[in-house]
Amino acid sequence: MTDDACNPAFFHARQRRALLLMAALSPLAGAAAPVGAAARAGFKVYVGGYAPHCEGLYGFVADPATGHLRPAGLTPNPHSPSWLQADPRQPGLLYTANEGGGSVHVYRQQADGTLQLLQSLPSGGQGPVHLSLHPSAGFVFVPHYGSADLAVLRRAADGRLSAVGLHPSCNRSQAEDCRPGPDRAAKAPPGSYAISGHEAPHMHMALSSPDGRWVLASDLGRDRLAVWPFNTETGALGPRQDLALSPGAGPRHFVFHPRDAAQLYLLNEEASTLAWLQLEPQSGRLSQRLEISALPEGFAGSNFASDLIASADGRFLYALNRLHDSIAVFALAADGTPRLLTHEWTRGSYPRSARFSPCGRWFYVCNQRSDHVAVFAVDAATGLPRFAGQYVPVPSPACAEVMVAA
Repeated sequence: MTDDACNPAFFHARQRRALLLMAALSPLAGAAAPVGAAARAGFKVYVGGYAPHCEGLYGFVADPATGHLRPAGLTPNPHSPSWLQADPRQPGLLYTANEGGGSVHVYRQQADGTLQLLQSLPSGGQGPVHLSLHPSAGFVFVPHYGSADLAVLRRAADGRLSAVGLHPSCNRSQAEDCRPGPDRAAKAPPGSYAISGHEAPHMHMALSSPDGRWVLASDLGRDRLAVWPFNTETGALGPRQDLALSPGAGPRHFVFHPRDAAQLYLLNEEASTLAWLQLEPQSGRLSQRLEISALPEGFAGSNFASDLIASADGRFLYALNRLHDSIAVFALAADGTPRLLTHEWTRGSYPRSARFSPCGRWFYVCNQRSDHVAVFAVDAATGLPRFAGQYVPVPSPACAEVMVAA
């Protein structure tokens, strides 16, 4: 691995390639930190969370040699910015889904690392909980937990957004289509009371397929993963098709395999399971190949799985468990089959999400109820995280995002 791997320009190019799923991605995740001037290039981490304790976006300067974070200011946002997304195609742009305010903010990173608010606009529904960017066309997808709607927004050249359409998770004129799943997950651990969100449809995440032809969204309340064909010229969605997950599973976050766009992995919140799925690229049809637990063998009781992250080289998956408070590490075989390796304590309570550093060496976990971000180092060969010795105080953290200088 060369010194260029931690260079900011290299990182921007790598992000753009990842967004387009180029098959020639270098195996960067989990790599040891290179030496030299490029390796010393810093990066910044921004963390949002839940009001009233969280007051906005907390900025930090990272030390690439240790992964440790140093406070670098607060950008006020009282509306619970619970999801952050940097724009790989336009370095320096940051988007937030403000769950408490029903809005989306667009920020531009300044030379000193501070954030300038460029735009605030309604998200289109109630409770925006995620935000993602189309890999090639100028569109943004915002799912809403409260109203179970998917908002499609158009992204202008300067990053500003405008509404295109709002799409319900199900056909509200058909009661059967919108019927929630059972309260108890069929594949939950014995004695589980992980009951949440099965009284109504609740959209939790939306993401384009790597080729840009399809948009997928998880509906936790209906135990469904929806797929729509996507028009990259107009932003319109075509007829929806669904994949039914195991009853009561509560599908939450999902990722595509970094090396194979036909494979994806879905984390079920209430069943605490990982589902291995296949996407047929021509028809958009989804099928499930495997479902395995994200918890240790013999675990009993309640747990709410939350976030799912893939290493850039496609060798490992990292799933977060709330209440068990662990990082579940999965190895991916050459054919994509997941295998649970081990668990690492998150050093806090209720891990909601996590992010890798630009080179994949450092891993930042938002422990929501502990009011801190815990810093981990990831071994290049084994993919295993270990605590790097720093707790970073952040009130009620929900999501972190990593950015290098624009």
